Amino acid sequence: MLKIGVLGAGHLGKIHIRVLKEIADFQLVGFYDPNEDNAKAVATEYGIPAFPSMEALLDAVDAIDIVTPTVSHYECATLAIAKGKHFFVEKPLANTIEEGAELVKLTAEAGLKGQVGHVERFNPAFIAAQPFGLAPMFVEAHRLAEFKPRGTDVSVVLDLMIHDIDILLSMVKSPVYQVSASGVSVISDTIDIANARIEFENGCVANLTASRVSLKTERKMRIFQKNAYITLDFHKKEVNVIKIKELAPDEKPTSVLVIDPGDGKPRKELFYSQPAIPEINSIKMELELFAKSIINNEATAVSIQDGYDSMLLAKMVLDKIEELTKRSQKV
Repeated sequence: MLKIGVLGAGHLGKIHIRVLKEIADFQLVGFYDPNEDNAKAVATEYGIPAFPSMEALLDAVDAIDIVTPTVSHYECATLAIAKGKHFFVEKPLANTIEEGAELVKLTAEAGLKGQVGHVERFNPAFIAAQPFGLAPMFVEAHRLAEFKPRGTDVSVVLDLMIHDIDILLSMVKSPVYQVSASGVSVISDTIDIANARIEFENGCVANLTASRVSLKTERKMRIFQKNAYITLDFHKKEVNVIKIKELAPDEKPTSVLVIDPGDGKPRKELFYSQPAIPEINSIKMELELFAKSIINNEATAVSIQDGYDSMLLAKMVLDKIEELTKRSQKV
């Protein structure tokens, strides 16, 4: 059994603490939170020790779960690496591209397991869609949330859009060709709403919108690919699939949904399905896979490199927003 500790006992940290107590491969030895009042309350609520420092906790574990504000991810991860500890770090990987690149390098050199908490990879809706062979040529995503002060230390691109960026990069195995983007600050000091158009060398195009100043919560993705249209609702955990089959001239359709374009072109038959959604706790699943990667000495489900690649694309989006903002200020 692997000994693990948690750095950070805020809203998400407490969820991780609760989930880790349920994972058979982990022994949760305690946590560290710099807020003494919060640390005492969490220690009492969950019946686990609050350690006096990060160093003390790291010395007592085999692996660490970093659930701190983004600005401290690099400090926590580098300390874990220096002490030879495997680490799980919430998304985004780090606060800057330079920090992210250094974590990729240090993790590889140390031969440690590092995993990034891109939890939407383990959303039941996304998992239910996998058997349909996701190979998009056009993607449209909307990730909208009501404003909450928590998380505004980074822009909405790194806070929310990066979820869809990671999902996108996990599906599209092609270099990015071009990015255009726009965004504005509405309530916070960082960008609160953003839109990005991402073009890949294989011809795939993605249009991503993220907002944390919405009146509703929405986390939807629409995927268009050869002979299929797939909609994912990450919030409601629903999947709808329309598959298209080209019929031979004398073939009888088995469905009532048939498109006849005329002019001698082949008829197309449409099949609608709504696959069953598995009962999955996404956070529990990603942490269970983190444990398995250490025990079995295998690749992590979302590698440090994956986290860095998502950061790189997010930075391209932010750079384009900055470009557009500077250009508009000159007008």
